[in-house]
Amino acid sequence: MTEKPGLSIWESTPEASLVQSRGILTQIVHEHVDALVGKFYSVFLTHSEGSTFLSHSVVNDRLHSSLRRWLLDLVQTDPDGDLSGFDARQIKIGEVHARLKIPNHLVMEGMTLLKSEISRRVAQNNPDAVQVATTLILLGELVDYSMRLMTRSYVTDTTRRVQTDEAFRLFSLGQDINLERETQRAALMEWSQSVLFGLLGRGNKTLPVSLSASPFGLWVRHRAALLFQGSPILRSIEKLMIEVDEDLLPSIDSETPSSIVALQERMDEVKFHLNDLFQAAANVENGTDPLTRALNRRFLPSVLSREITLAKEGPSELSVLMVDIDHFKSINDTHGHSVGDIALSHTAATLLDFVRVSDFVFRYGGEEFLIVLVETGRTEALTIAERIRQRLAALDIPLSEHENLKITASIGVATFEGHPDYEYLINAADRALYEAKRSGRNRVIEACAA
Repeated sequence: MTEKPGLSIWESTPEASLVQSRGILTQIVHEHVDALVGKFYSVFLTHSEGSTFLSHSVVNDRLHSSLRRWLLDLVQTDPDGDLSGFDARQIKIGEVHARLKIPNHLVMEGMTLLKSEISRRVAQNNPDAVQVATTLILLGELVDYSMRLMTRSYVTDTTRRVQTDEAFRLFSLGQDINLERETQRAALMEWSQSVLFGLLGRGNKTLPVSLSASPFGLWVRHRAALLFQGSPILRSIEKLMIEVDEDLLPSIDSETPSSIVALQERMDEVKFHLNDLFQAAANVENGTDPLTRALNRRFLPSVLSREITLAKEGPSELSVLMVDIDHFKSINDTHGHSVGDIALSHTAATLLDFVRVSDFVFRYGGEEFLIVLVETGRTEALTIAERIRQRLAALDIPLSEHENLKITASIGVATFEGHPDYEYLINAADRALYEAKRSGRNRVIEACAA
């Protein structure tokens, strides 16, 4: 019998019934395979999301025969036999889906459609309810087994590609981000000047080259889209470019000063966003918060996920501290935000000086810091937290020759107890911090065991 997980019907059903169910599936798929494939692609060619990956010519030339071949392969599979060839084909399909960046939920939606179409035909042609049930379970197990193999290779391949893309993105950013910024500022200025000078010499007869087609526009669409993918600032620049090309350029006129002023205003907006874009990239490249020199939250999931994996695999322990400056809003209200920034930088410096080089200090929020204490158990974490609290309370932060600022901090402590989700550990420390605040501040509170 098969030892393949998820194909348990082979082990619990009489052989005669299995043979009959396999025969039913094989007959239905062989007789209706073209109708099944046609139904599949008729749905997805008009699908709001799926249609972006398909065209009629591609379906007719390649995909129709590929899906047809897969369906026939599926119903002819014998889990009691050698599945290595079948497994390899499913893994290859998952790799192709990953390479084409087809969302996995679309693949699952397609599988559901095919199962429904085949199941309907099974129920229509067989009066024996028990045999129908056996056949439908068999169909479900075969499709789900195939889907698991596809998904595993899809996730593996997608993860590898994401890591490669991110490595290339960081490599590109590291070439010389300041030079890149100045180059694009110059390209934007050159386009703007060419439009204005062109107004004086073309007699308003021809439109200037669009911003999207200029060297700056090409950089935005191709290189910036890679360097700053997903950035809302980049989307703002793209919207401004569309507005310039579609609304301002067609109506710009050297004899209408307001149109030139409007264009210049949009150029100023683009330059402003461009500066923000590169500044944000510089901070991400460093991985640190510019004010406090603590790590920013971008890398927190990676760090905690890895440390939790290590803590689960061996004797290594793990604890986190959530540190919050007490009455920080009052500091800002009384002394101003510049003093608040001074308090933040001194707090961060104290934390960074106190922890080991193997630990991690993140700026978690406005006045909150999260410390990851590696290979640190409950007792040691509480001791470290109390020492940090005392160290911060002893600080004299100079504001002027005659004035110092005193601060205190509340700290929540949580120790890893086996839950695989790092958010669970963070939330436990956060609840302990809340309890420290509620209990009077300037104290250390340990998270309660779940």
